[in-house]
Amino acid sequence: MTDTEFDSALIAAAFRIAAEDGWPKANAAAAARAAGLSLQEARARFPSRAAILLRFARLADQTALQDAPTEGSVRDKLFDLLMRRFDTYQAHRAGVKAILRALPAEPPLALLAGCATRGSMRWMLQAAGVEATGLKGAIQVRGLFGVWLLAVRAWEKDDSEDLSGTMAAVDSGLQRAESLAAWLNVRSPAPPPPPVNFGAGEIDPSDLPPDDEPFDTPPEPEPPPATGPVIPDPSV
Repeated sequence: MTDTEFDSALIAAAFRIAAEDGWPKANAAAAARAAGLSLQEARARFPSRAAILLRFARLADQTALQDAPTEGSVRDKLFDLLMRRFDTYQAHRAGVKAILRALPAEPPLALLAGCATRGSMRWMLQAAGVEATGLKGAIQVRGLFGVWLLAVRAWEKDDSEDLSGTMAAVDSGLQRAESLAAWLNVRSPAPPPPPVNFGAGEIDPSDLPPDDEPFDTPPEPEPPPATGPVIPDPSV
Protein backbone atom coordinates (compact mmCIF):
# COMPACT_ATOMS: atom_id res chain seq x y z
CA MET A 1 0.00 0.00 0.00
CA THR A 2 1.38 3.37 -1.02
CA ASP A 3 1.39 6.39 1.27
CA THR A 4 -1.41 7.98 -0.75
CA GLU A 5 -3.52 4.82 -0.51
CA PHE A 6 -2.88 4.62 3.24
CA ASP A 7 -3.85 8.25 3.75
CA SER A 8 -6.97 7.93 1.61
CA ALA A 9 -8.13 4.85 3.52
CA LEU A 10 -7.56 6.44 6.93
CA ILE A 11 -9.27 9.69 5.93
CA ALA A 12 -12.26 7.79 4.54
CA ALA A 13 -12.59 5.87 7.83
CA ALA A 14 -12.20 9.05 9.89
CA PHE A 15 -14.92 10.79 7.92
CA ARG A 16 -17.26 7.81 8.32
CA ILE A 17 -16.74 8.01 12.08
CA ALA A 18 -17.37 11.76 11.99
CA ALA A 19 -20.64 11.20 10.11
CA GLU A 20 -21.83 8.46 12.48
CA ASP A 21 -20.45 9.44 15.88
CA GLY A 22 -19.34 13.07 15.51
CA TRP A 23 -16.06 14.71 14.60
CA PRO A 24 -14.55 14.68 18.14
CA LYS A 25 -14.41 10.86 18.02
CA ALA A 26 -12.76 10.74 14.59
CA ASN A 27 -9.14 10.43 15.73
CA ALA A 28 -6.42 8.68 13.77
CA ALA A 29 -6.26 5.66 16.08
CA ALA A 30 -10.00 4.97 15.79
CA ALA A 31 -9.86 5.45 12.03
CA ALA A 32 -6.87 3.10 11.70
CA ARG A 33 -8.63 0.38 13.70
CA ALA A 34 -11.82 0.80 11.65
CA ALA A 35 -9.88 0.54 8.38
CA GLY A 36 -7.56 -2.24 9.52
CA LEU A 37 -4.47 -0.05 9.14
CA SER A 38 -1.23 -0.03 11.08
CA LEU A 39 -1.49 2.04 14.25
CA GLN A 40 2.23 2.69 14.10
CA GLU A 41 1.95 4.12 10.57
CA ALA A 42 -1.15 6.09 11.52
CA ARG A 43 0.71 7.67 14.44
CA ALA A 44 3.61 8.62 12.20
CA ARG A 45 1.47 10.13 9.46
CA PHE A 46 -1.45 11.55 11.48
CA PRO A 47 -0.27 12.79 14.88
CA SER A 48 -3.51 14.72 15.47
CA ARG A 49 -7.03 15.23 14.14
CA ALA A 50 -5.78 18.43 12.55
CA ALA A 51 -3.44 16.34 10.40
CA ILE A 52 -6.48 14.49 9.06
CA LEU A 53 -8.02 17.76 7.85
CA LEU A 54 -4.76 19.06 6.42
CA ARG A 55 -4.10 15.84 4.53
CA PHE A 56 -7.67 15.81 3.22
CA ALA A 57 -7.24 19.36 1.89
CA ARG A 58 -4.04 18.32 0.14
CA LEU A 59 -5.74 15.31 -1.45
CA ALA A 60 -8.52 17.60 -2.68
CA ASP A 61 -5.89 19.88 -4.22
CA GLN A 62 -4.16 16.96 -5.90
CA THR A 63 -7.44 15.84 -7.41
CA ALA A 64 -8.11 19.35 -8.71
CA LEU A 65 -4.61 19.82 -10.11
CA GLN A 66 -4.40 16.47 -11.86
CA ASP A 67 -4.69 17.21 -15.59
CA ALA A 68 -5.39 20.84 -14.75
CA PRO A 69 -7.08 22.74 -17.60
CA THR A 70 -4.83 24.68 -19.92
CA GLU A 71 -7.40 26.17 -22.29
CA GLY A 72 -9.96 28.88 -21.71
CA SER A 73 -10.11 32.04 -19.65
CA VAL A 74 -8.84 32.33 -16.09
CA ARG A 75 -12.41 32.30 -14.85
CA ASP A 76 -13.20 29.10 -16.78
CA LYS A 77 -10.08 27.41 -15.41
CA LEU A 78 -10.92 28.39 -11.84
CA PHE A 79 -14.46 27.11 -12.24
CA ASP A 80 -13.14 23.74 -13.36
CA LEU A 81 -10.53 23.56 -10.59
CA LEU A 82 -12.98 24.43 -7.81
CA MET A 83 -15.54 21.92 -9.03
CA ARG A 84 -12.83 19.25 -9.05
CA ARG A 85 -12.17 20.01 -5.38
CA PHE A 86 -15.87 19.47 -4.75
CA ASP A 87 -15.56 16.01 -6.31
CA THR A 88 -13.35 15.07 -3.35
CA TYR A 89 -15.78 16.69 -0.91
CA GLN A 90 -18.67 14.84 -2.50
CA ALA A 91 -16.91 11.48 -2.07
CA HIS A 92 -17.00 12.05 1.73
CA ARG A 93 -20.14 14.18 1.85
CA ALA A 94 -21.62 13.04 5.17
CA GLY A 95 -18.30 13.26 6.99
CA VAL A 96 -17.40 16.66 5.56
CA LYS A 97 -20.78 18.09 6.53
CA ALA A 98 -20.35 16.74 10.06
CA ILE A 99 -16.94 18.38 10.32
CA LEU A 100 -18.23 21.70 9.01
CA ARG A 101 -20.92 21.67 11.70
CA ALA A 102 -18.36 20.90 14.42
CA LEU A 103 -15.60 23.37 13.46
CA PRO A 104 -17.23 26.50 14.97
CA ALA A 105 -16.90 24.83 18.40
CA GLU A 106 -13.15 24.38 17.86
CA PRO A 107 -11.73 27.84 16.96
CA PRO A 108 -8.04 26.81 16.78
CA LEU A 109 -8.84 23.96 14.42
CA ALA A 110 -11.15 26.18 12.39
CA LEU A 111 -8.39 28.77 12.06
CA LEU A 112 -5.92 26.12 10.94
CA ALA A 113 -8.40 24.79 8.40
CA GLY A 114 -8.97 28.32 7.10
CA CYS A 115 -5.23 28.89 6.62
CA ALA A 116 -4.94 25.59 4.76
CA THR A 117 -7.84 26.54 2.51
CA ARG A 118 -6.21 29.87 1.68
CA GLY A 119 -3.12 27.96 0.65
CA SER A 120 -5.29 25.78 -1.55
CA MET A 121 -6.86 28.84 -3.17
CA ARG A 122 -3.41 30.21 -3.98
CA TRP A 123 -2.62 26.93 -5.72
CA MET A 124 -5.89 27.14 -7.69
CA LEU A 125 -5.08 30.68 -8.83
CA GLN A 126 -1.55 29.80 -9.86
CA ALA A 127 -2.78 26.69 -11.70
CA ALA A 128 -5.16 28.98 -13.62
CA GLY A 129 -2.29 31.25 -14.67
CA VAL A 130 -2.53 33.95 -11.99
CA GLU A 131 0.75 34.77 -10.22
CA ALA A 132 -1.01 35.44 -6.87
CA THR A 133 2.08 36.97 -5.27
CA GLY A 134 2.70 40.10 -3.25
CA LEU A 135 -0.05 42.41 -2.02
CA LYS A 136 -2.14 41.92 -5.15
CA GLY A 137 -1.78 38.17 -4.76
CA ALA A 138 -3.03 38.34 -1.16
CA ILE A 139 -6.13 40.18 -2.38
CA GLN A 140 -6.64 37.61 -5.14
CA VAL A 141 -6.35 34.72 -2.68
CA ARG A 142 -8.77 36.40 -0.29
CA GLY A 143 -11.25 36.95 -3.11
CA LEU A 144 -11.17 33.33 -4.25
CA PHE A 145 -11.35 32.17 -0.62
CA GLY A 146 -14.61 34.12 -0.30
CA VAL A 147 -15.96 32.53 -3.49
CA TRP A 148 -15.07 29.09 -2.10
CA LEU A 149 -16.80 29.67 1.24
CA LEU A 150 -20.01 30.78 -0.48
CA ALA A 151 -19.84 27.75 -2.75
CA VAL A 152 -19.32 25.41 0.23
CA ARG A 153 -22.51 26.77 1.82
CA ALA A 154 -24.36 26.06 -1.41
CA TRP A 155 -22.81 22.59 -1.60
CA GLU A 156 -24.05 21.71 1.90
CA LYS A 157 -27.62 22.29 0.71
CA ASP A 158 -27.17 20.87 -2.78
CA ASP A 159 -28.74 17.43 -3.04
CA SER A 160 -28.71 17.27 -6.85
CA GLU A 161 -26.77 14.49 -8.53
CA ASP A 162 -24.89 16.85 -10.83
CA LEU A 163 -24.29 19.50 -8.14
CA SER A 164 -26.05 22.07 -10.28
CA GLY A 165 -26.64 24.34 -7.30
CA THR A 166 -22.96 24.23 -6.40
CA MET A 167 -21.93 24.97 -9.97
CA ALA A 168 -24.28 27.94 -10.07
CA ALA A 169 -22.79 29.28 -6.82
CA VAL A 170 -19.22 28.92 -8.09
CA ASP A 171 -20.06 30.54 -11.40
CA SER A 172 -21.94 33.47 -9.87
CA GLY A 173 -19.22 33.98 -7.26
CA LEU A 174 -16.49 34.12 -9.88
CA GLN A 175 -18.57 36.41 -12.06
CA ARG A 176 -19.27 38.77 -9.17
CA ALA A 177 -15.62 38.86 -8.14
CA GLU A 178 -14.55 39.50 -11.70
CA SER A 179 -16.99 42.36 -12.13
CA LEU A 180 -16.12 44.02 -8.81
CA ALA A 181 -12.34 43.99 -9.17
CA ALA A 182 -9.57 43.09 -11.56
CA TRP A 183 -8.19 40.29 -9.38
CA LEU A 184 -8.88 37.71 -12.09
CA ASN A 185 -7.32 39.68 -14.91
CA VAL A 186 -4.18 38.31 -16.50
CA ARG A 187 -2.95 40.83 -18.99
CA SER A 188 -0.72 39.72 -21.84
CA PRO A 189 1.63 42.05 -23.66
CA ALA A 190 -0.08 44.04 -26.38
CA PRO A 191 0.74 42.76 -29.87
CA PRO A 192 2.75 45.06 -32.12
CA PRO A 193 0.67 47.23 -34.47
CA PRO A 194 0.24 45.87 -37.99
CA PRO A 195 2.39 47.40 -40.72
CA VAL A 196 0.84 50.30 -42.62
CA ASN A 197 1.01 50.33 -46.39
CA PHE A 198 1.55 53.90 -47.52
CA GLY A 199 0.01 54.81 -50.82
CA ALA A 200 1.23 57.19 -53.47
CA GLY A 201 1.70 60.72 -52.22
CA GLU A 202 1.75 59.65 -48.52
CA ILE A 203 4.78 60.04 -46.28
CA ASP A 204 6.14 57.09 -44.30
CA PRO A 205 7.02 58.41 -40.80
CA SER A 206 10.16 56.26 -40.84
CA ASP A 207 11.45 58.41 -43.69
CA LEU A 208 11.33 61.53 -41.53
CA PRO A 209 14.56 62.64 -39.81
CA PRO A 210 14.82 62.39 -36.03
CA ASP A 211 13.69 65.29 -33.89
CA ASP A 212 17.26 66.46 -33.23
CA GLU A 213 18.22 66.47 -36.89
CA PRO A 214 17.07 69.56 -38.87
CA PHE A 215 15.40 69.20 -42.20
CA ASP A 216 17.57 70.00 -45.22
CA THR A 217 15.98 73.08 -46.70
CA PRO A 218 16.83 74.23 -50.21
CA PRO A 219 18.59 77.63 -50.55
CA GLU A 220 16.35 80.59 -51.14
CA PRO A 221 16.23 81.50 -54.84
CA GLU A 222 17.91 84.75 -55.89
CA PRO A 223 15.52 87.50 -56.97
CA PRO A 224 15.04 87.70 -60.73
CA PRO A 225 16.91 90.51 -62.55
CA ALA A 226 15.01 93.75 -62.99
CA THR A 227 13.41 94.36 -66.35
CA GLY A 228 12.39 97.57 -68.16
CA PRO A 229 14.34 100.75 -69.02
CA VAL A 230 17.54 101.53 -67.14
CA ILE A 231 17.42 104.90 -65.38
CA PRO A 232 20.85 106.59 -65.25
CA ASP A 233 22.25 107.52 -61.87
CA PRO A 234 22.19 111.35 -61.70
CA SER A 235 25.32 111.34 -59.49
CA VAL A 236 27.44 109.95 -62.30
